[in-house]
Amino acid sequence: MDWKTWMTRLIYPPRCPFCGRVLEIWEKEGMCHHCQSILPWCPGDGKRVDFCRACLSPLYYQDGVRRGMHRYKFWGGQDYAQVFGLLMAQCLTDHWGEPVDCITWVPLSSKKLNRRGYDQSQLLAQRVGELTGLEVVSTLDKVRHTRQQSRIVSPSARRANVAGAYQMREDADVAGKHIVLVDDVATSGATLEECAACLLQGGAEEVVALTLAQTKKE
Repeated sequence: MDWKTWMTRLIYPPRCPFCGRVLEIWEKEGMCHHCQSILPWCPGDGKRVDFCRACLSPLYYQDGVRRGMHRYKFWGGQDYAQVFGLLMAQCLTDHWGEPVDCITWVPLSSKKLNRRGYDQSQLLAQRVGELTGLEVVSTLDKVRHTRQQSRIVSPSARRANVAGAYQMREDADVAGKHIVLVDDVATSGATLEECAACLLQGGAEEVVALTLAQTKKE
């Protein structure tokens, strides 16, 4: 560890993304041992998402996972992409044994990106690509700003909210490719469905969704 990193960690010590506690020096997994032992682990593929062969997630979206995701997205916790991406990469490796050509992500609108300063799904995709050796490519643009999905209760209203909000980038080449589509959380699955449909219409052979967490099937 160089001195700049040491000083940064001294002033801003790393915290567990799930409970917010300052990590002990031996807690090198990026989360505290307590949270690691009680996290709501998901058995990989649980949620059905149209246009996706599978929807893989290491965790269920509840309790500390929900709080951790809020810290990541809304409280400037972009560094949490390191541990979140690690969990997602392990999930992909453990639960998907079929060929993958590349990784892409569900993009933010330019308005939200400018306000937040980073695209949380892009950071996760880049981390998964770094750990798996898979190419990470930008294939989609969000062309219409939408309401926050978490504030919409009805699944049909969520689908209507994102309908037509995404389109393929002009320079994207997905023809015949098996693609992993990364997002932060799968709740209704409407956003993933919309993006996966765009990729398939663009010529992709197959889309597999990968998120940090998903809600439990009812």
